[in-house]
Amino acid sequence: MDKKRHDAAPAAEHEEQAQEQVAAGEPAVEGAEARIQELEAALAAREAEALANYDKYVRQVADMENYRKRTQKEKEELLKYGNESLVMEILPAIDNMERALAHASEETMASIVEGVRMTLTMLQGALKKFGVTPIETAKGTPFDPNFHQAMCQVEDAELGPNCIVDEMQKGYLLNERLLRPSMVTVSK
Repeated sequence: MDKKRHDAAPAAEHEEQAQEQVAAGEPAVEGAEARIQELEAALAAREAEALANYDKYVRQVADMENYRKRTQKEKEELLKYGNESLVMEILPAIDNMERALAHASEETMASIVEGVRMTLTMLQGALKKFGVTPIETAKGTPFDPNFHQAMCQVEDAELGPNCIVDEMQKGYLLNERLLRPSMVTVSK
């Protein structure tokens, strides 16, 4: 209601001006044209304000969509790589079991070797279930600094330069992302 009174006041003033112009012998058209120009200017200002508000709205919607996508991606990565610290704790146990198997004599301790082998298989199966896979590093494979860490270099007549001679410690991937590089000996 206040807005009607507010809008009515300028209209009443223009009505009075038009009546004064007619009484003075001036044409009422000039006052109407001035009023039309005023209204057009006010309308243009309101349209500009509406466009600015719409632009702000569109930007806010885009920002919210980007925020939603970013949080969804962070959530997926957390689920995918959240068990990284657990895996890092298990890997040394696997390394020790592999070393024990490599140095044990199967003739003297067949049952111990079999028990360790079974335990190792169980641990490797559990890690595989969580997306951990070993990096296969065979003798003669080219050295790849993205997956291997060179511990030393040796001369090898049968292998070319920058080929893997021996693997000291296995490397692992967690869901196709490097968890730990393979420690290797490289030919020069």
